[in-house]
Parts: sequence; structure tokens; C-alpha cells
Amino acid sequence: MSTTSARRSLSPVPVAAREITLHGRPVAFLEAGADSGGPVVVLLHGLASSSQTWSGVLPLLGRHAHVIAPDLLGHGKSAKPRSGDYSLGAYAAGVRDLLITLELDRATVVGHSFGGGVAMQFAYQFPELAQRLVLVSSGGLGRAVNVALRAATLPGTSMVLRALPAISPPWLTRLARRVVPALDRPDLVGMASAVASFTDRGARGAFAQTVRGALNLSGQRLEGTERLYLLADVPVLLVGGSEDSVIPVEHTLGAHDLLPGSHLEIFDGAGHFPHVEQPVRFADLLMRFLTGTSAARSDMDSLRRRLQAAPSPAAG
Repeated sequence: MSTTSARRSLSPVPVAAREITLHGRPVAFLEAGADSGGPVVVLLHGLASSSQTWSGVLPLLGRHAHVIAPDLLGHGKSAKPRSGDYSLGAYAAGVRDLLITLELDRATVVGHSFGGGVAMQFAYQFPELAQRLVLVSSGGLGRAVNVALRAATLPGTSMVLRALPAISPPWLTRLARRVVPALDRPDLVGMASAVASFTDRGARGAFAQTVRGALNLSGQRLEGTERLYLLADVPVLLVGGSEDSVIPVEHTLGAHDLLPGSHLEIFDGAGHFPHVEQPVRFADLLMRFLTGTSAARSDMDSLRRRLQAAPSPAAG
């Protein structure tokens, strides 16, 4: 299928907002293409974001795939418990529980930023459920990260987050974007949306707990590169923006070097949200990846073989 015909076939379909209860707590998600008969795709957002980050992609993908975009615990319209488990492993288990509850046995998992770390953890913990993996401007592939996120690990973060919406109210953000068009970039718009979400006490607490588990003042604590070899039999698509101001695009390029069989796509001129800046291109890219690769069929035996054949640690 040519790129032009593929884009024509990605005509929008309706997107439904749904909610279920898991472990006694509400989990909200967006869904498209439930009747498409296509592969199941799970879209995972980043820190202080929500399923809305995929709003431009969902109606396009839903034409040929069954797409689920959840609000992760502590985000969007899902529960934000003070006593919640906001570890990477718990997020991955939450994705598994959602799929099982919805009677969806296996899926291609797409993760943006922190959601990329969750997607990798999902593939590591539940290899039998992961058909493919797509990492978009993903965390967990290197230490470097935006200084603002590193600062969020400092004591008193919750108090600062509480004050931010008052310091930078939505009307001021809208005015600045009109006066200075350069500010109307998805990276900055995404940051403004994150700030707006901090009016919710639960969102503030969830963000503070999650970020302390994932980052410190030196950068990202989570390092997924040493386990990328476990994905050798899983089709992997790596996507980045050449002008990413949050996570260096070099992390994506480095992961591609460590996974010789992976697919790589860099969106020139795009920032940390390539799927927001160019949703049609992203949806077309993802559909070509889905149709051009065979779903992995991993199980515990194949995982055991990969673990036993793990590369030796580098000297030094």
C-alpha cells in the first residue's frame, strides 16, 4: 500500500470515552475501532498527561485497529489515590489488568515518554501479552532529561506544584501563545496542560510519587537499555523528534543501535510530542508497522532462553 493510499484509508472513526472499575478504583480510557477486526493497540501517555495526548491519532488508527488509550493511575479521569502504587511495575500490571478485564489477550503497546518506560516494563513482565512495542520519545533509554523534571525530585515539590496553576493561569498561557506564536509548540502546550492538571490535589501527589521513583537530580533513575536484549524477538518501532527539549533524541538513536532489528523514525523539526505535531504521519507510520511485521509470540520458555543467553556485562 502506498503512503498516499494508506493515508486515505486512515479516515477518522468515532472515539468513545469509557470507564471501568479495577481493584475498586475507576480507570478511564478512550477507545476506537472496537469493531474494526484489527489488531489491539494500547497507547500510553507520559507523566502529568492523559489519554487526550492521543486525541489526534485515535480516530485515525481506529479505522483498522482496536485502540485503547487509558488514563494511567493518578492521571486524567482515573483514580488518584494517596496510597497508590506509582512504581513502574505497578503501572505495567495495571495495563495487564485492563487488557484482561476487557477480554483482550495480546496487544501492541505504544508508550510516549514515561509511558515508554511503562511499555518496556510491560513487555519485560508480561512477554506473552506483548505483540509489538513502540517507543515514542521514550524515557528509560538514558540518563539525561529536562532540568525541570530533575528539579521536581526536590523536597517541597507538592507545594510548588500547588502554586504553579496560580502563577501561570490558563488565560495567561493562552495570551502568551497568541502574542508569541513560537510558544504554541506541543512541548510547551504539553507543559501548560501538565501545570493545569496540578490544580487537582490527587494529580499533584501522584506526580510527585511517580517522578521520585523515576528520576533524581542527576537524571533518569530507570535504565532500560541493559534489558533491551530481551526484546530481540519482539518487533520494535522507535520514534523521536529531532528537536526534543525534554529527552534527547540521541536516546532513541542509541536504542536503535542496541536493537539492530528495530525500526527507526525521526520526525525532523518535531519536539517531544511527534504524535501530536504530526498525527496523520504518526498514524500512517504505526499502521505500516502493524501490517509490515509479524506479532511476537513470546512465552516463559522463550523468555528463559533469552535470560540465560544474556550478554556478559561490559568490563570497567
